[in-house]
Amino acid sequence: TTGAHPKELGVPGEKEFRNKGVSYCTVCDGPVFSGKAVAIIGGGNSALEAGLMMTDIASKVYMINKNTEFKGDKILLDNLKMKSNVEFMYNAKTTQIVGIQFVIGLKYDKDGDQEVKVDGVFVHIGMLPNSGVVSEDVQKNNYGEIVVDKNCQTNVPGLYAAGDVTDVPFKQIILAAGQGTCALLSAVQYLNKITK
Repeated sequence: TTGAHPKELGVPGEKEFRNKGVSYCTVCDGPVFSGKAVAIIGGGNSALEAGLMMTDIASKVYMINKNTEFKGDKILLDNLKMKSNVEFMYNAKTTQIVGIQFVIGLKYDKDGDQEVKVDGVFVHIGMLPNSGVVSEDVQKNNYGEIVVDKNCQTNVPGLYAAGDVTDVPFKQIILAAGQGTCALLSAVQYLNKITK
């Protein structure tokens, strides 16, 4: 089993400008915005890590957080605060992603409507694992991710899981592919043992 999909903001312009300035993967799409202004939306570690990555790529990074503070690790926030090209916007609720053919700005509500000019918007508000396909007997964590061991074994003997649906900390296709290979080899090993 693999897969997870990003939570969406559900604001006007998000779907229209997906892959035209709206991204859910900074590792994948960050380099496209070299020397440009970007907004990172979110308040956890994923947003903070994206912000840190983009400070070395973009000319300006706006950190848009609907809450009064970030929920991520203090060390990440402290490191991000040391960067000179970052601006933090707290209590800022994204209301629209603006564009023509591509993204040109982001509107947010902070004591009234405001807008910032950006070329890219990275949404980091969490992932929804596609773990509903497994039975309730399969152990999941608080995020709904399937808990696996180093061999991709779940708590149910003979059932293996791999990829973004699992509790591995990094959600990248190359890791999912490697984990898939591990799950396959573990499953073969399991089958060999029960058929002898």
